[in-house]
Amino acid sequence: MHQPIKEYPGFDALARCEEGEFAGWRYWDGDPFESRAGPFYMRREDDGAFTSAFRTEARHMNGAGFIHGGCLLTFADFSLFSIATDALGADQGVTMNLSGDFLGAAGPDVLIEARGEVTRGSGKTIFVRGLATADGTPALSFTGIIRRLSKR
Repeated sequence: MHQPIKEYPGFDALARCEEGEFAGWRYWDGDPFESRAGPFYMRREDDGAFTSAFRTEARHMNGAGFIHGGCLLTFADFSLFSIATDALGADQGVTMNLSGDFLGAAGPDVLIEARGEVTRGSGKTIFVRGLATADGTPALSFTGIIRRLSKR
């Protein structure tokens, strides 16, 4: 198990990418599905907000040669938790709701990034909205609700 990372309190499963395009970014080292679907990365920006990202590969495409909608929604789910890092603190959470509007297509070898904001983060529910872009062009707008699970 990795040591907890100060800039990501409570998320001790985050590992640091050491090489390549995403060197210095963090990723979940304890989620087999996200590792297989992505991998997806996150980092804190200078303004304190989080950015999530990944680069598309042939395995992320649908039969028409564009990024699969399920892949984008999986990435949006990852991004919910990235965006809500500070609101969650040391607590864990589960996705209660995730919805998205597809705005554009992307092919292989495209940088997909997501940014967003917590619109309400008090209590047991955290409301998040975000935008995923493909090489800077809007690809998916999404909203979600996270249910906070306090550690026992």
